[in-house]
Formats: sequence, C-alpha cells, structure tokens
Amino acid sequence: MLLVKQELLGSLAAELDRLSPGAGDKALFESPKVAAHGDLACTAAMQLAKPLKRNPRQLAESLRSALLETAPFRQWVEAIDIAGPGFLNIRLKPQAKQQVVAEVLAAGEGFGTLPANGRRMMVEFVSANPTGPLHVGHGRQAALGDALCNLYATQGWDVWREFYYNDAGVQIATLATSVQLRAKGFKPGDAQWPEAAYNGEYIAEIAADFMARTTVRSDDREFTASGDLDDLDGMRLFAVAYLRHEQDLDLKAFQVKFDNYYLESSLYTSGKVDAVVQRLRDAGKTYESDGALWLKSTEYGDDKDRVMRKGDGSYTYFVPDVAYHITKWERGFSKVVNIQGTDHHGTIARVRAGLQAAGVGIPAGYPDYVLHTMVRVMRAGEEVKISKRAGSYVTLRDLIEWTSKDAVRFFLLSRKPDTEYVFDIDLALAQNNDNPVYYVQYAHARICSVLAAWGGDAGSLDSADLSALDSPQALSLMLQLARYPEMLRDAAVDFAPHDVTFYLRELAASYHSYYDAERILVEDERLRNARLALVAATAQVLHNGLAVLGVSAPRKM
Repeated sequence: MLLVKQELLGSLAAELDRLSPGAGDKALFESPKVAAHGDLACTAAMQLAKPLKRNPRQLAESLRSALLETAPFRQWVEAIDIAGPGFLNIRLKPQAKQQVVAEVLAAGEGFGTLPANGRRMMVEFVSANPTGPLHVGHGRQAALGDALCNLYATQGWDVWREFYYNDAGVQIATLATSVQLRAKGFKPGDAQWPEAAYNGEYIAEIAADFMARTTVRSDDREFTASGDLDDLDGMRLFAVAYLRHEQDLDLKAFQVKFDNYYLESSLYTSGKVDAVVQRLRDAGKTYESDGALWLKSTEYGDDKDRVMRKGDGSYTYFVPDVAYHITKWERGFSKVVNIQGTDHHGTIARVRAGLQAAGVGIPAGYPDYVLHTMVRVMRAGEEVKISKRAGSYVTLRDLIEWTSKDAVRFFLLSRKPDTEYVFDIDLALAQNNDNPVYYVQYAHARICSVLAAWGGDAGSLDSADLSALDSPQALSLMLQLARYPEMLRDAAVDFAPHDVTFYLRELAASYHSYYDAERILVEDERLRNARLALVAATAQVLHNGLAVLGVSAPRKM
C-alpha cells in the first residue's frame, strides 16, 4: 500500500500543479477522523480556493473529476466523495489495501525503516549524577531516550546514546563525607550525621566495601579501595565508581546501553569551559556587574541576562552546559536531543543563548529538549514512596523486580512525557486486557500460536493470493498495518514514542476483532494462506513496533 499511496500522491501533485503551478507540494493525504468517511482524506481544494478565488466545493468537484481520470486513481480508488466545504474522502479498492501484506512480509524487520540519510544525531538521557541508585524518574528518561533513539534509527539517522554526569562538585563531596561517616560507625539520626548527608542503606554498603578494599568496575572506570578511614579522596573515587557500577546494573536490567559516558569534570580539565568563556568575552557578549560576569542572553530571546561567573570565581551550572553542547556540535551531531526533567525548563533559553553567542555555527533552536514529569508508584491502591535501599524513593530496579522490564518500559512510554504518570504495579502484573503491554504481547503470541498450529513454511505465504481478504475486519486490519510507517515518521518528528504504544494497542485491537470474526485455519488452501499471510504480517508489525519501544514480542504466553 506504500507504493499505492506514492502513485496516488504523484497523480494528486500533478493535478494540483495544473490547477496552480507550484501547488504540488500540497499533495498530502490524511487519515479521516471517522473511518466510515473513507480511507484517505485530502484538504487541498480548501487550501487552494482562496488564492485561486474559487468556491472550494466547486474546486473539489473539478479536482475529483480530474483525479478519477488518472491511471493510478482508476486502478486503486473505488470512489471519491466530497464532504463539507471541500474535503475529498477517498475510498480505496480492496486490492489497494491488500498490497500492504506483501510489503510487510517482503520487508520483515525493515518494514517502516528508511535508508540511512548520512546524518548523525545524539540523544543524551538519564545523565544521573553518581550519588545514588537510579530512581523511577531516571527510568522514565531511560525508556524515553532509548525509544527515541530507536525511532530515529528507523528514519535513517545514525544515532548515538550518551550519558553525561557530574563527577565532582558539592553533591559528590557530600557523598564522600556520607561514606566516611558510615565507615566510622555513624548512621542517620546520630548527632554527628549532617542533614545534607545521603541516608540510604547503599551508603553503608559502599562504606563496608571500601573498608574491605574491594575493587569495583563500571562501564567507564575501575577503582580499588584503600581501606583507609582518612582517605576521603579515595572514598570519593571509590563511591563514584561503585555507584556507576550500580547504575550499570540498573541499565543492564532495563536493557539500555550507552555509546559514551561524558564527564562534566573533563570540560574543566580540558580547558573547554575557560575557552568558551573567553570566546564569549572576545565576541562582546558579556559584561561585568556587581562583581560577576554576565552573558547578554536577552539578545537571544532569554527573559533576562544570566550570570556566568559568580563573585567567588566559580561558574554557574549553565556555562559547562554550553561548553558541552559545543563539543556535541564539533563531534558532528547535527541534531541533538536532551531528555531531562521538567525542572530543567529554565536552562533551555540560556543554553541556546550561549550557543548562539559563541558564534561557532550552531543553528538556532539547537539542541532539542524533551522534558518529562516524575512518576508516582501505586500498589494495592496506595502510593509507594520509599525504597529501603535508596532511603527516600523507589528505584528503577525495584520497579523492574516488582513487575518486569517489558511492563516498565511500555507503561513509562504510554503517556506524553510532560504529563503526570501513575505506575500501577497491580495493573502491570495483571494478565488481562486491561494491562496494555499484556494486551499487545498477547496478540503477537496468539498469532504465533496460529502459525505454529498450521505448521507450514512461512516463506510460502509471500506468494499467497490476497484477493480473498475483502471482509470489513480484514480491510480494517490492513489499513492499520499501512499506517505503521507514517506513524513512525510522525512520532519521531514529534518526539512522541507514546504514539507507538497507542498504535500498537489499536493494531492489537484490530487483530483481535479480525480473529474473532474469521476462522484462519480453514480447509480452503487459497483462503487459508491469504488469512495466514495477513496475520503473519500483523505479527511482524507488532514485533517491529515493540522493538522500537525496547519491549519483547513473546511467541508464547
């Protein structure tokens, strides 16, 4: 059906150009909001009516007549109805919809995927400082970031996953002090325990392993503890390595793997922060006031100028962010997406202002941001707020252990990132149609069961005669399959992996309706193979869509 739509769009573009030279770029099809209105909709007549000074409905009549005379419309279109002020509602012939089955079976896992476009993009996500276990908010970031990477990979991008973290500063110093106090035998609640210290049981575990002179390894570092109570710097390095290892275990359980870990400290040790500050000063984009150095960020759309260097000589936190994003650009990433919590909203304007003021050729609007809210966790109707190990929050690993990797990923992706989300543990464990991931995975397993019961050669279905697929349920299912590539494209453009979860639920519902309406393993070989080809194509698209989300497609449940 992809080729069918391309042929129809070609004819539409040609007819629009005849009506108004250059209007061919308005050749677009939409999905009617009401399925009964048709299979494709076109609003071009209404868009062209005003510049052409014509009645939109009369223009729609002319366009309709011209389109029905073209070869592709004669071959693939059953009827074109005109609705309202000039909508064209197009009804396709069954054979047009049947094409998608052969396209899916031929493309397999590549269905919906575009060729490489030669462009590199980076998605930076999770980016948790190594001061504690990953919490469920980090889990939402991990699910979002990984799914966005998968989405953009389907659109031909060369995608790079990066984890950025602060391995120095006040929080890391507090971590080291907390470990040292635990190693000396103090605990939360003692008079010697600072209010700002980290209270989780994991601090006691780090202290015990430090005193045992343990060696810890993570994806980006390795360190052996000295066991010396007075070695505060060694405790800092050991604690960072220990928690990076813990985060690696969390991410491994979630099946998220990064291409690179980038340290904030390296921006200082390499001189990149000082260099960007000097560049901004040389460009006349800064000024001194009240003992501080300010960036003229209002020149670039910020609501006020921002302090870059405070009176004590330290830089504010957005300055290394500017230096970091310049490195992204210099490393060849023409598109960059940052996944962050909504509390980072205020940094967007100042980082973009700094990048524009630096004058290194970075386009306006770079980088893109996807901001997400936190996640509440419910069990048995009550909110779960505390993990014993973390001390004050539910960890990502808790959530995976309580439910499953698949449930956590699907659930955390099932709403827009900037909307509040309540993770219902009981629902995630339910094996019924109310559980969305179970509902989708069950559709895939149900098809695999049918194919296993048939026991034939799946390759033989590629040549099945599809003309028998003409029932309302079959035609509806094929239309759903045909939506998949465009859904991927739109979801990538809108940074909306939740659209994939919505689509998969709709596709599963369409399959279940088809399964309930028609027997598949009938005696008539021609009819049986056509129906088997349709359900095999459906299983393939379910598999592909779940893979974008990082969710498995089980063959049995």
